[in-house]
Amino acid sequence: MSVEPSPGTEIAEALRRSPVYADPSLEAALPAAKRRVLLARIEAAPMPVFVVLVPLVKGGTWEDPEELLTVVHDRLGRDGVYISLGSYSPQLEARQWGGTEEERRDSEYAVQVPFFLSEFDEAPLADHLIEAVELVAAGGGRAAYEKAIEHPRSEPSIELSDSAELIPTPVVAGVLGVAAVTGLAVWRWRRSARVLREQRPLLLSREILTAAGKADRAELRDRAEREVIAFGELLEGSDLDSDASRVHDLMTLALDAYQAAAKTLDSATGVPDLAGALVLVDRGRDALDSARALASGGREAPHSPLCFFNPLHGDAAGAVVWRELGSRDSLRVQACRACAKAVRDHRAPESLPDQVDGRTVPYYAVPTLWARTGYGQFGDDLVHRVLRGDLRRT
Repeated sequence: MSVEPSPGTEIAEALRRSPVYADPSLEAALPAAKRRVLLARIEAAPMPVFVVLVPLVKGGTWEDPEELLTVVHDRLGRDGVYISLGSYSPQLEARQWGGTEEERRDSEYAVQVPFFLSEFDEAPLADHLIEAVELVAAGGGRAAYEKAIEHPRSEPSIELSDSAELIPTPVVAGVLGVAAVTGLAVWRWRRSARVLREQRPLLLSREILTAAGKADRAELRDRAEREVIAFGELLEGSDLDSDASRVHDLMTLALDAYQAAAKTLDSATGVPDLAGALVLVDRGRDALDSARALASGGREAPHSPLCFFNPLHGDAAGAVVWRELGSRDSLRVQACRACAKAVRDHRAPESLPDQVDGRTVPYYAVPTLWARTGYGQFGDDLVHRVLRGDLRRT
């Protein structure tokens, strides 16, 4: 009786024949002409490069690029640079086995660069891959990345294909049989979600969260108060003329998030509570923005998760598997790029601090609502639980 090879083994076997593997659902994203150019760039690179294009969807065969690339590398048994789609951003992901630590980091940075270049705003995935391989081959990826982010793009215009079904990420798991373009659509949709946060003033910006993270406790309270007040004023000025049930649900969520943020701020006893008020404002603003977009005939923007280790770091860049020191249990959490990198390098992330008996500990080491929910990462009921009174329950 024959045994079917595992998905990782199938991909590895395909890579023995060609350094580029594309799942059937993503083959349309890599036309023959572009594939030939990509293969030529790979052949000219001074190190082995492997491209693995598979859908990364919650509940699917592959959810996390690090897991995917690690498995494929283990099955193939060859060192080199492995490139895949990212999990929660449009930026490509790369892992390098072999070479120096500096070379490995340069490869990781290099594949992210095309996303920040304005000339790639409307470029297809194949062009991103070709540019990424060229940058990997050239070396100096980190310097190229730092240069690229100095001049953010002016007017992003990445949109979902008209032929693609709009699928929020949590729902994708049950619709793997959707048209072949869906995998690419999910990739573009995640990119659009990040762009929305950066471009629309209604959303709580990364800059606000970062500034709050650098503030001391008094400054953080002032920041939280200003953001809660500003959000309340936004809600007062929002009069949406729509009978759509989804618009109504989103407006209800926005109002509930405002009340939860105000309640949290009123009873805040430390930095975690003040951060929680900002997280709730962020959740409410996302809901309000989506309600406005839908009411005006646009599309709903999916809520963007914040960094598990410290939500004041801003948007998560991807998922990592992490185990707290002294624990046998591992957690899969969404983290910002710096914290995800720390976890992969076996270093402690810069976690949001809390105080216990005069000692500073990570917030997740204290049995609070924030730790139990990961500031909303472990479920969609954070707003409800705050309003229910769970904040002061141990």
